[in-house]
Amino acid sequence: MKTIIAAYFQNQSGSHASIQAALRILRDVPWPSKRDFKACLQLLSVLQWVLSFLLMGAIFLLLFIYLLFTSFWPIPAFYLSWLIFDWDTAGKGGRSSSWIRNWFIWNHFRDYFPIQLVKTHNLLPSHNYIVGVHPHGILCVGAFCNFVTRSTGFCEKFPGIKPFLATLAGNFRLPVFREYLMSGGLCPVTREAIGHLISMNGTGNAVAIAVGGAAESLTCRPGLITLILRNRKGFVRMALQHGAHLVPAFSFGENDLFQQVVFEEGTYMKSFQNRFQKFLGFAPCFFYGRGFTSVHSRGFLPFPRPITTVIGEPVTVPKIDRPSCGTVDAYHAMYVKALLKLFNDHKVKYGLSETDELQIL
Repeated sequence: MKTIIAAYFQNQSGSHASIQAALRILRDVPWPSKRDFKACLQLLSVLQWVLSFLLMGAIFLLLFIYLLFTSFWPIPAFYLSWLIFDWDTAGKGGRSSSWIRNWFIWNHFRDYFPIQLVKTHNLLPSHNYIVGVHPHGILCVGAFCNFVTRSTGFCEKFPGIKPFLATLAGNFRLPVFREYLMSGGLCPVTREAIGHLISMNGTGNAVAIAVGGAAESLTCRPGLITLILRNRKGFVRMALQHGAHLVPAFSFGENDLFQQVVFEEGTYMKSFQNRFQKFLGFAPCFFYGRGFTSVHSRGFLPFPRPITTVIGEPVTVPKIDRPSCGTVDAYHAMYVKALLKLFNDHKVKYGLSETDELQIL
């Protein structure tokens, strides 16, 4: 009996010592700090956004095609019926969701770079606006964060103004992805869709357009600011036809998020990019950013570099049903002048030098 009791106390003493040793080991383990946890959330928020925009549409398209040949064929068949019924919704204001636009994940997305929105002038709710966003960059990160999400306080800075962002019409032909885009207030960059928002959706609408488009994305590289704008006058004509004021906006830092492989004019790859853009509306960019594990590795995530989007002074535009080419040219020149003033007034404050100039092609 004494032997059993002694063994019991010995085991208890050994267990107690083992627990203390384990606690000492746990105490010495370098646990992630609150800062590390926030950085991880920021990285994951950007990862989901990049994957959504690059892969979601293609994945669901292939998935639905596959399901058509399985016992689950009613799922894509039902969605196709819904798609036919709902086809015109994207061009008639879409289906914006305040819940999705206010997701907390967008705050982490904003803080990853970080991104901020700067207001210089008021936008009146009694008017509609076409906002020209420059530069396009690779993925229009600044435009998405400011005009789609609520994370930078657009609605608080411009009360009574409802922001929308126009993107490629082809995106709205992809299953499920179109629902995701519409929920964020995105619309096709077509005359019909934009015209609906600035003429048949009441007042207080601000439709943001990356005017340079796919062609401008091919000129995107850190340290170089080139805009494709000289012959882009369709948005000015549309503003005149609907009496929507023109607002220049410039995202400082947009071109610094990725490194791009730029091909010289006359090369086979440059010719391939131009033809691809002509037929499909967008150009295949060969770019890279940081990797998932380290900012020093290569991958497809944008570099964490600050973006500041400055909203400039509106150019007052009258309503003219059939504006002449001369009128369009005159208001286009006014818009370019306002954009250049916006750039020159803020470039030094947001990371550029006094000698940096905006090149317009």
